[in-house]
Amino acid sequence: MKKTALVFAAAGTAALAAGCATRSEPVPPVAMVDPASPLAAPTYMRMAASSDLFEIQSSQLALQMSQNAAVRSFAQMLIGDHSRMSSLMMAAAQSAGLMPPPPALMPHHQQMLDQLRMAQPGTFDMAYQNAQVAAHQEALTLHQNYANGGDHPTLRGIAGQAVPVIQGHLNHAQMLSAPPPPPPTVPEYRPPRPGERG
Repeated sequence: MKKTALVFAAAGTAALAAGCATRSEPVPPVAMVDPASPLAAPTYMRMAASSDLFEIQSSQLALQMSQNAAVRSFAQMLIGDHSRMSSLMMAAAQSAGLMPPPPALMPHHQQMLDQLRMAQPGTFDMAYQNAQVAAHQEALTLHQNYANGGDHPTLRGIAGQAVPVIQGHLNHAQMLSAPPPPPPTVPEYRPPRPGERG
């Protein structure tokens, strides 16, 4: 009787151990965003900060180099808007407990800025316009993608707020060198001839 009880006890312990082993198998990890992806908060913030810094520095350069009133007005708008966007990003990151990156240009933004610095005065306005179109297309994609699939809800909200601002800048940049529409023409006055009704 005792032997039977011991056998059952041993079998029960073995079954219990087997059950625990089955339950403690490693669970597959939850899919996470690749840290190098622009959908990961640190990479997104670094790219957004570089984008804003490029817009600000290239527009400060435009105020020094361009005599075109439309270009100068656009540059002033970019400096103001991208300074505000950078401040919003920093505040959102800090409130979410994230470490915002120090402002620094990524290599391709630095290269674009260096090319603008080398532009001749007669070609600067067109070079600036082309750089703004390219930079805003890139920024628009960055913010749209993060707003739709980024890994941090607070930053997704900031990205969503940035999208219409950047779209407006892109539209403006694309129209920057378009010639103004001709003024409406008024028909030349011709006095009526004798016998004609006026």
